[in-house]
Amino acid sequence: MTTINIQQMMADSGVAFGTSGARGLVSQMSGEVCAAYTLAFIQALNLSRPGQRIALGMDLRPSSPEIAQACVAGIRQAGCEVDFCGVLPTPALALYALAEGIPAIMVTGSHIPFDRNGIKFYRADGEISKADEAAMTSATVTVEAAAAELPAVNPAALSQYRQRYTSLFAKDLLAGWRVGVYEHSSAARDVLKEVLAELGADVVGLERTETFVPIDTEAVGEADRQRGRDWAAQYQLDALISTDGDGDRPLIGDESGEWLRGDIVGLLCAKFLGADTVVTPVSCNTAIEASGWFKQVIRTRIGSPYVIAGMEQVTEGGVAGFEANGGFLAGNGLSVNGKGLAALPTRDSLLPALALLAMARGQGVKLSGLLQGLPQRFTASDRIQEFPVANSRALLERLQADASAYRGLWGDTLGAPVANDTTDGLRLTFASGDIVHLRPSGNAPELRCYAEADDMPRAQKLVADTLQRIAG
Repeated sequence: MTTINIQQMMADSGVAFGTSGARGLVSQMSGEVCAAYTLAFIQALNLSRPGQRIALGMDLRPSSPEIAQACVAGIRQAGCEVDFCGVLPTPALALYALAEGIPAIMVTGSHIPFDRNGIKFYRADGEISKADEAAMTSATVTVEAAAAELPAVNPAALSQYRQRYTSLFAKDLLAGWRVGVYEHSSAARDVLKEVLAELGADVVGLERTETFVPIDTEAVGEADRQRGRDWAAQYQLDALISTDGDGDRPLIGDESGEWLRGDIVGLLCAKFLGADTVVTPVSCNTAIEASGWFKQVIRTRIGSPYVIAGMEQVTEGGVAGFEANGGFLAGNGLSVNGKGLAALPTRDSLLPALALLAMARGQGVKLSGLLQGLPQRFTASDRIQEFPVANSRALLERLQADASAYRGLWGDTLGAPVANDTTDGLRLTFASGDIVHLRPSGNAPELRCYAEADDMPRAQKLVADTLQRIAG
């Protein structure tokens, strides 16, 4: 039996809250640490009562079962019951918890590197807030056991998630279309193929692996870009779909295998669902406002808790949220062909993928045709991995404090910025209309760079040049 102060544990272990959930190196995520986080969650939200069920799910990382065992130990110690949903996409677990009115815990590192993992927490009404995180980090708990056997899997959550989408669209929606599914180690790979097939698609499974692959939908590498093009040509695909590791961020490729940017996916999905208000981070494409499709656009810091907080401020009309990674959050008042869509205020990959396919079929065009007529603003992003957060913060402070630091980084290629946005990191707008946005990742030791310009080569060059100059 060990008494643990969560704040001190975070400092000692290095396992701390990031943009969304607790994240850390697998080597630091001991059973005791994970059980302590679970107990802090139950304590902070006052969940400890007889018969209280807590849904538990996990992704396919090799470290996830052991972490889940620690969560089981914590749940049982608190006197609660474990509703174990097995391996499934994060949005499937969240949907089940909402429907059942119970809290949930998801063991996932999402897209972060292989040597890391994480835990996400859900109240009965959705993701925990930053205030909930603060309550958890100030808790002191006593850990009695650091592991317990995983219970039998309850398939209800996965079944409910599948039904949400197969009942929303016509059974022949994708008849005649061949859709590739880049399976890798995604927790969504099976349900994604099943839903596409049930909606009439000829599904081609691609590169399934039992080795974990950390897919970052915001920073798609050149190897994955070329892989998409090759698959589209080899299999004569109409579309190509994938997700990150836990299935809450989509990766959608057109008939040529070109991956669509996540914020453009979100923009099109919000339009398809009839959103009146869009809530999206400051890093997303300004084509959202320029499209004129929405009555209101609310910009937030990066991370689903901030997007959700923005969505909660909206009291009327259809509300949608999305991020640059393509993850889509369905608020109230959305519909498909007159059918109401129940809110799911957590990132989802399946909804935007199906929405774009349905939108293209409805307009009689290929996926690339959906981009025609959009405001011509293009975004690119990439990152420097293994870049300590302290170094990122020091760089941003230097750029904000000293105008000459701009010239030191970019020379005379961009000129002085005409606008400076510090909502999240440092977002600089230049007289040419070029935008460069730098921020440390909230989940891993990475410096992220986003750029926006009037053409894609320019946006990509801004990112590449900026990161190259920073890396030295």
